[in-house]
Amino acid sequence: MNRIWWAVAAVFLLAFAVFEVVEHGGWTAGALLLGLAGPDLTFLAGIGAPAVERGVLPRRAVPFYNAAHHWAGPAVLLLVFTIVTSPAAFTLGLAWLAHIAVDRVFGFGMRTADGRPRTAA
Repeated sequence: MNRIWWAVAAVFLLAFAVFEVVEHGGWTAGALLLGLAGPDLTFLAGIGAPAVERGVLPRRAVPFYNAAHHWAGPAVLLLVFTIVTSPAAFTLGLAWLAHIAVDRVFGFGMRTADGRPRTAA
């Protein structure tokens, strides 16, 4: 059931972000792309690390990955840029949150310190 709610959230957030791009144009298109792809750029922090087993992130990439895949960052971005009007920053927050929601739909969540997926308690 939890994945269903994440899927509903992902569709809503992505649709809202696309609406913002259509409505405002300009930098919002780049913000949309950055929000959708940006959180996974944290994998680059693991380049050059010793190979670990499949599905396990290198330890040095974990803090960056977890920070970029926690809902609080984009939520604060949305709150601040609702008050301080910036369509591009607002779109970035929507797309970033949509990325997180899509990851949760497919079972990708936060990681433990050793890079393994955290299990739901």
